[in-house]
Amino acid sequence: MLYPPVDPFDQRMLTVGEGHDIYVEQSGNPKGLPAIVLHGGPGGGCSPAMRRYFDPDRYRIILFDQRGCGRSRPFASVEHNTTWHLVRDIEKIRETLGIDQWCVFGGSWGATLALIYAETHPDRVLHLALRGVFTMTRAELDWFYGGGAGHFWPETWARFIEPIPEEERDDLIAAYARRLFTGDPVEEVRFAKAWSSWENALASVASNGVGGEPPGQYARAFARLENHYFTHLGWMEEGQILRDIGRIAHIPGDIVQGRLDMICPPRTAWAVARAWDKADLHMVPNAGHALSEPGITAKLVQVMDRVARG
Repeated sequence: MLYPPVDPFDQRMLTVGEGHDIYVEQSGNPKGLPAIVLHGGPGGGCSPAMRRYFDPDRYRIILFDQRGCGRSRPFASVEHNTTWHLVRDIEKIRETLGIDQWCVFGGSWGATLALIYAETHPDRVLHLALRGVFTMTRAELDWFYGGGAGHFWPETWARFIEPIPEEERDDLIAAYARRLFTGDPVEEVRFAKAWSSWENALASVASNGVGGEPPGQYARAFARLENHYFTHLGWMEEGQILRDIGRIAHIPGDIVQGRLDMICPPRTAWAVARAWDKADLHMVPNAGHALSEPGITAKLVQVMDRVARG
């Protein structure tokens, strides 16, 4: 289903300001249709597998690690790290690479960022391909960190809340924040693993509530950045993405959504598609949240093949 692995023809560190340098790479056809991939998290980083959703003969594939994660530096830093810094970074990548317009491909938090970027720079986006849509609303955060998903996975939820004293469990994002930013690396990694494992365990329908323990430093960046962004509600007004959806009314889009997504339930993808006439919603049965779900992978490759054909 995926295209064969492809190596980058360009890798660089791009200085974006405020002490941050971000990793950027290009692969595929240098003269192909430009497409930028926005990874999830925040804090997940990009991976070589993300190149394989695009025909390398047709696409100029651009991946980057957002501030604070992957190969970007400083690692795990939340200083000068907001949604609006990332939107600015995406524009700097576009300008640096001499691209006028491009396709934007993003899942989960990457879908949030793709929508915000497109609403901010609607003249720069040719097509939006979104997966597992998340719009950074209180209701979505309450679902995942307030016990909603825990009704389906009570034993996994119990592991997530166990490190937090009972008197602090009314606000788990705040409780974890107090432990992810102590300055004690050992303590930060311990709580980061608990935070990350909760999400990993629910990402795929095949995981059955067991996601494995992520590497310590990856978990630290992932958990700190997610928590930082969620604490501040992405520096957006409540419901901002849907409120401003008219700004992208002219942009065609495809939304690929797992019917059984426990992290970003289908209601959000449905609401976005309903408000955005040029978006096609593809609801994938028996699929969860992960990019690697077979049904989601197949549909995303199909979508990007169609876009490349014009």
